[in-house]
Amino acid sequence: MSERDRTAPAPPYRPPAAEQDESIQHSLFGEILDWMLAPLLLLWPMSIAITYLVAKSIANQPFDHALEDAVTVVAQQLREVDGRVVSQLAGSAREILRADEVDHIYFQVIGPRGALVDGDPDLPLPPDDEREPERRSAAVQFRNATMQGTPVRVAYTYVNLRPATAASSAPADAHHALVQVAETLDKRAGLANEIIKGVILPQFIILPIVLALVWFALARGLSPLAQLQERIRARRPDDLSPIDSRQVPEEISPLVGSLNDMLGRLAQTIDMQKRFIADAAHQMKTPLAGMRMQSELALRQVDPDEIHRSLEQLAKSSESATRLVNQLLALARAEQQPHAGAPLAPTDLASLARDTVRDWVQASFAYQIDLGYESPVNASAADTVLIAANPLMLRELLSNLIDNALRYTPAGGSVTVRVLAAAGGSGQAVLEVEDSGPGIAPAERRRVFERFYRILGSSVAGSGLGLAIVREIAQQHGAEVDIFNNPHRPLRNNPGSLFRVTFPPPPFDHDDPS
Repeated sequence: MSERDRTAPAPPYRPPAAEQDESIQHSLFGEILDWMLAPLLLLWPMSIAITYLVAKSIANQPFDHALEDAVTVVAQQLREVDGRVVSQLAGSAREILRADEVDHIYFQVIGPRGALVDGDPDLPLPPDDEREPERRSAAVQFRNATMQGTPVRVAYTYVNLRPATAASSAPADAHHALVQVAETLDKRAGLANEIIKGVILPQFIILPIVLALVWFALARGLSPLAQLQERIRARRPDDLSPIDSRQVPEEISPLVGSLNDMLGRLAQTIDMQKRFIADAAHQMKTPLAGMRMQSELALRQVDPDEIHRSLEQLAKSSESATRLVNQLLALARAEQQPHAGAPLAPTDLASLARDTVRDWVQASFAYQIDLGYESPVNASAADTVLIAANPLMLRELLSNLIDNALRYTPAGGSVTVRVLAAAGGSGQAVLEVEDSGPGIAPAERRRVFERFYRILGSSVAGSGLGLAIVREIAQQHGAEVDIFNNPHRPLRNNPGSLFRVTFPPPPFDHDDPS
């Protein structure tokens, strides 16, 4: 195989280190309590203000009715005699009108031409626009004013002293008199304050009770979290069994489900680590024992030739141990890769296979085997087959297939690596490794992917881990591995093997892998 210029594979993607979280840990109890009490404490002053306004409105209504009655009484006592307005209000009525121990009551009667007929001259008149003839109304109206520096409530009306049917050449406003009755606001304010006291004072008693109930309800509502915490703390360190989600409220069930998923993944990881340690300890016994035996034998030998042979065996045992350790590490890395969350990036399967084959050319010379590579013939783009893969792990998969083929193929044989794009536009990609070795019987094809399984009668040195690594990496990529006889070698004594790895369609457009 000829060497070509090629670009070194890009290093695996490593996400940037997360910035240190310097945020202060918050209490869930305190946070919920804040969100419950803060609106309550903010709305309480607003409730007091609204209650005060409503109380003032309620307090104004009966006093306004009383003022309206007083204005009506005064208006009924007005008469026009010889063009003059005369108030027939008796003295007793005047005394009753003013006899209020709390509020001061004022009244005023203004004639058609603005002359004071009766009452208090200091009582302010209505606004100018309301005194215009066209704006005057016979209905009683109300306004707020100031009398000698004191706020007062004024009720006023315009009285038509001449019936509308009476003939007169004078202007219409010449027969209208203004009647006003005003009182101070002390009784209104007192009534409003009484209403406020009746509403607000109970709230000072109810509010602490509400706060205590909220505190108690919140503590009781969060008690399942404390119970869950106690149950988890009471567990043994090696207990990774799922937490019973039936003993927690519905709102905490998703959290418990996530914890159970994490415990399941953790248990699986620990099991894999235990299995890896057990496999490594078991498999390392044989090469280490051989190395120790050969070294002790070399120490006892005197003949240089015997010492040389012992050292050769020691070197072989060391090489076998090194290969076993490397394959155990590769298998552990392949098993951990799905749990590490390594991303699958757009990868050119043809380019990766070509580069991997080039790396094994020198080894094929040592085995005296013809190692070749066939370019894809069904690819949509020339010599390019894109898949979603982890390039580092995919190279490990192909290296184990090539190593397995070189070891089992007799000298003078051939090993061919082939990349195909599946016909029919399915988007699948196929990687094939074909050899001219003894082949694998159909009954053995499922078991050869098991760890440390070796076909009976095989004299080839190996650890039995290569195809287990292939299966783990293929599953990581969602690919399927199948074994067939070599279709190009129909001979029964050496039918050869064909390992076919079928990759699923990538989750991106071939024309735009980004």
